Amino acid sequence: MTLDYPLRFVPKFRQYIWGGRRLGTELGKPIGEEGVFAESWEVVDHGEDQSVVSHGPLQGKTLGELVALFGEQLFGRRPVPPQFPLLFKFLDANTDLSIQVHPDDQQGALLDPPDLGKTEAWVIMDAEPGARMFVGLKEGVDRTALAKATAENRVIELMHIIEPQPGDCVYIPARTVHALGKGLLVAEIQQSSNTTYRLFDWNRRDAAGNSRPLHIEQSLETIDFAKGPVALQTPQVVEPGVERLVECDKFVLDRLLIAEPHSVGGDERFHILSVLSGSVAVQHPTHPLQLRKGETILLPAASAAVTLVPDGQTTLLDMYLP
Repeated sequence: MTLDYPLRFVPKFRQYIWGGRRLGTELGKPIGEEGVFAESWEVVDHGEDQSVVSHGPLQGKTLGELVALFGEQLFGRRPVPPQFPLLFKFLDANTDLSIQVHPDDQQGALLDPPDLGKTEAWVIMDAEPGARMFVGLKEGVDRTALAKATAENRVIELMHIIEPQPGDCVYIPARTVHALGKGLLVAEIQQSSNTTYRLFDWNRRDAAGNSRPLHIEQSLETIDFAKGPVALQTPQVVEPGVERLVECDKFVLDRLLIAEPHSVGGDERFHILSVLSGSVAVQHPTHPLQLRKGETILLPAASAAVTLVPDGQTTLLDMYLP
């Protein structure tokens, strides 16, 4: 058996307190008729959190199993890592997320069990009027000032705040303080890590009067106070219909804006492809398929190139290793 066709996975849902219903109403996710859903993990290989193949000869296999069994076919010219290094998800921020920070690779390696760091990037799919992002500290804020503000419940005063528009992209390197605000629907690519330190959680309490744990000392130890405010990314045109949103040492994030057929793959690397608007027919020699808004595939390095045939103007993300 070979790993040579586009892989579709069963989404994994997270029901955090800040979630809503838009994963179902806008992205067509099968979340049922009740409950709040914060995240849909589309591609993940992180411990017990595993994407499971939903179609084709490898149906039922986890992404971790594919890395172990077909590593060279999955990664092509790249060395085979112990786990799939990227995690792609959709987020519905129905209320504000906690002000938080993630470790980098060096800090993550010291955890028990060890973990990757978490560098990430957001693409805004929808933003309600007045929706905010908290991205980095204001210029000149140091550890002493932030520790004092934390003790005095004034963290938000020191945060850099942006009101994003649909289509905006933000790059959040590990060790950067950040949070999504209420009213944002977001696509996120990140390293495969789930280590989060909460610095501030809006003084929220659950129905029993309990607040979520904070990790103030870990946050202060993790934050890179030299980073300062985070700006929106400026898209760079790579070729007609392709914008480079982020290129860093952890991943490359391109946006495809296509109304005509477009080829992806055949370059000895994997590609994560996800539709943000519109729909496409994915033409593959043996496993053609249709992708609509909110649907994602992983194209292994061993697969032939695919041709994306859009049904009108369509926007996709294309994510891969540098």
